[in-house]
Amino acid sequence: MEFGADERRNAESSLWAVVAVIGRVIRIADIYPSRAAAMADRAWREAQVRAYHGFLESAAHPAPVYAVKPIRRTDLPRRWKPLPALGFLNGNL
Repeated sequence: MEFGADERRNAESSLWAVVAVIGRVIRIADIYPSRAAAMADRAWREAQVRAYHGFLESAAHPAPVYAVKPIRRTDLPRRWKPLPALGFLNGNL
């Protein structure tokens, strides 16, 4: 099956983002070429938050909520870097 130039460009620019949300703050945690990979990362991040739930509660840190959304490479912020699962503890969120 042969792709045209537009279809190839769309496939290359379409990515899946794992986003972290705390209140009104939304950050792109990581990006993946497939939805399955993004869903796996989301599950891992949620497991990390569950593992540290007691600590987060005692430290009065709100836990992030993770979601998976489609994103284009051109929509990424200029100096974007992946966010560690518990990066919000260091003020990275």
